[in-house]
Amino acid sequence: MADSGILSFRLSTGLKEQPTMLIGVTTQELCLILGARLRVLRRAGFRVVLVSGPGELLERMASRLGVECIALPMRRSIAPLADLVALVRLWWILGNQKPDLVEFSTPKAGLLGMIAARLRGLPRRVYMLRGLKLERSRGFKHWILLTAERVACACAHVVLCNSKSLRAEALALSLAPAGKLLVLGEGSSNGVDVERFSPGPSNVRDKFSISRDVPVVGFVGRLTRDKGLPELIQAFDRILLAEPSTHLLLVGWFDAAEDALNAELRTRILSHSRIHCTGFVSDSAPYYRAMDVMVLPTWREGFPNAVLEASATGIPVVTTESTGARDAVVPEVTGLLIPPGYPEAIYESVVKLLRDPERRFHMGRAARAWVVENYSEERVLALTANYYLSLLEAEPSTQLQSA
Repeated sequence: MADSGILSFRLSTGLKEQPTMLIGVTTQELCLILGARLRVLRRAGFRVVLVSGPGELLERMASRLGVECIALPMRRSIAPLADLVALVRLWWILGNQKPDLVEFSTPKAGLLGMIAARLRGLPRRVYMLRGLKLERSRGFKHWILLTAERVACACAHVVLCNSKSLRAEALALSLAPAGKLLVLGEGSSNGVDVERFSPGPSNVRDKFSISRDVPVVGFVGRLTRDKGLPELIQAFDRILLAEPSTHLLLVGWFDAAEDALNAELRTRILSHSRIHCTGFVSDSAPYYRAMDVMVLPTWREGFPNAVLEASATGIPVVTTESTGARDAVVPEVTGLLIPPGYPEAIYESVVKLLRDPERRFHMGRAARAWVVENYSEERVLALTANYYLSLLEAEPSTQLQSA
């Protein structure tokens, strides 16, 4: 990855030799998407400290990238006592590390981390808004989640939104004033490694005994309700009636989250002769190459990495008009947008594409060109690193006024 622009910016500053940046997320699974971000921040001159829930992924990531890590158990669900313990520990960690800049993301780490950073009076506090869990909640739970987001935003100097539609939603919900809500470039927190995610051969079909001349519909992500798995499975039954040779490739794992799939649907998926579940995979690139169409029937996103990865691989995508997801497709050019929650819409869109190979080809080619131009890892992460370096150059009082 070329980072000469980052290094030249770094050398032009009058910063101390190695400023400390602390990045916090709730669970170790988030480490999977942080690798390139951490690597570029280190190359930009930061001493990086990663805080997340404990586990092998955290330790392996830190060791591979040469960053420091601190394991801190945090509950994803509402747990007042455990949350208070985690808050106190975060306050202590921040006091011990004395970071020049903090970035917290995901709902629980975002809330607790921003409160702890505010209590410590840290001069540069960034809340990375990756999505809004509250969009699928109702009643008292919705109020709790909304209040938590507002508190996290209030404690931050700046709220980095993952996409333009996410920023618009945050503004509509009055999470923060417009001047505090920022999107870097065209959005996305990581971008895509366009060399790794590119068209090419794959042995994935052989692995699952899928013929090379039959259609494969793919999905990549956590297997949960909020990702639209119930609707996708319903739609697949109809797709099989229209295109009987089709296979469904589910690249991901059954997440034990609040929106976990029920036992009946899990059993149905695992026992279906045309549905193939991979479980967790460390490298999803070969799996995209095995697909003819990728479907993400999600209800909520920040900015879905899976859509950008599929597009970079030259695969047309069907996704929803939900927050975040609609930013990841150019409608009728790189893929199709449908309303969330409608199996019929999934069925119609997928069958339309499966029956039109020429359209799939042109959409896939346009999708890759669009991602390379706007969302390459190099471009997105250079914007990120340079933005954080600019925060270090500014006086804390200036940032408080601008936030």
